[in-house]
Parts: sequence; structure tokens; C-alpha cells
Amino acid sequence: MKIVVGLTGASGMPYALALLKILRKKGVKVTLISSNTGRRVAAEELDGGAASLERLAGEVLENCDMGAWPASGSNDFDGMIVIPCTTSTLSKIAYGIGDTLITRTAAVALKERRKLVLVPRETPLSLPMIEAMRAATLAGAVVLPAMPGFYHRPKEVSELVDFVAERCASALGVKVKEGVRWKAKKGSTQNP
Repeated sequence: MKIVVGLTGASGMPYALALLKILRKKGVKVTLISSNTGRRVAAEELDGGAASLERLAGEVLENCDMGAWPASGSNDFDGMIVIPCTTSTLSKIAYGIGDTLITRTAAVALKERRKLVLVPRETPLSLPMIEAMRAATLAGAVVLPAMPGFYHRPKEVSELVDFVAERCASALGVKVKEGVRWKAKKGSTQNP
């Protein structure tokens, strides 16, 4: 399996790190594209900065390199994820603006009907953000906000991060451990 991972300047780099660890463990070939702001945020949020993410990828490309292989639909990859995904990047993808390697590769994923997962972390959401998420979904992307569940009663922040990363891997078609699934307790009430 071959996955392109885009990193943009939203907060949430621990999600990207956890996902990259899962993909590496599963033997997925990863091409990483980082925006300049993504690298800057990684430096603020991760020990080791962007280098800690880059060493988990098989290939690292520059976001300004519009001639790189993922920019063409004639090249093959199984899917793409933008994690974390700024709302600006999500909006560009939703409306077909491919002015960087990340947004162009996302446009390729959509036109070639490949998996595209967008992981926004912004909150609260404005109406333009919600409309962009709707448009991205209608175009064929999966919008997977970084919203962890709590039914597994996490004790550490890492458990919340892993919850989201596992959902992301699953959305890309990567089989992950059974993970945390909701299970109704015996005798629980049900809505009629």
C-alpha cells in the first residue's frame, strides 16, 4: 500500500506522528509532504520537530515542488491523508484549488477516485468552514475531525491521540488492531 501524507499548519502534530507510526508498523509506503507552516507547528508541538515525522516516511517532498510525482494522475498511490489539515487547505481542496503539492495531490486523489482523508482540528467552526467540509465530502473526501471518543475511559492523552490515529488509518483502508469500539452494556436502555 502506498499513502501520501500531507502536513499543514494546524495544531495537532501528535496525531500525524501517531498515524505515521501505525503506517510504518503496517509496512505502508509513505510519501510525506509538509508545508512550511506545518514544519513550524511540528517544531512547537513535537520533540524533534518535523524531523521526528520525516524519519518515519520513506520519501519526503517539498510542498512547492509542483513537478513531483504525486501531482500527476498518471502516477499511482492508494490514498492520501492531510493531517492535521488547516481549514484553508481543506477549503482549497473542496473547491479544486491545487496551488501547492499538497492541494494538487488531493485534487489528483479526488479526480482519480482514490481515498482522501482530511483531518481538521479547528474549533469552533464557522459557517464557511462547515460549508467547505460539506463540499469536500460531496467531492469524495472523508472529513475526519480530530475528535476522540471517551467511552474507552482514557487515562492518558496518548490514548486520545491513538484513538484518532487508528480511525484515520482505518479510513485509509489500513487494518489496525481491534482498537476501541463502542459496546453497549447488557441491559442498557434503547430508544424506541
